[in-house]
Amino acid sequence: MRRPWKVYVVRCSTGELYTGCSMNVDRRIRQHNRGVGSKFTRSRRPVTLVYQETCGTRSAALKREYQIKQLSRSQKLLLAQTATATTA
Repeated sequence: MRRPWKVYVVRCSTGELYTGCSMNVDRRIRQHNRGVGSKFTRSRRPVTLVYQETCGTRSAALKREYQIKQLSRSQKLLLAQTATATTA
């Protein structure tokens, strides 16, 4: 069985937030930190995972990624904080 797609948010060394999607978030974070993950994070390393959400399909993950990208910074931080509180 294939892994489900996930949406994730990372905090860059500059404090900026980056949202993406992947089937393997751990591998993707390592790519970001090696400088091959994306052009945006390349100059803002290291990145730290602050939120991830399972979406199932690639289509659902891309739609959710778009929704999260439309949120304000404070809304994204609240999303991450709420997720951390519910999993702790």
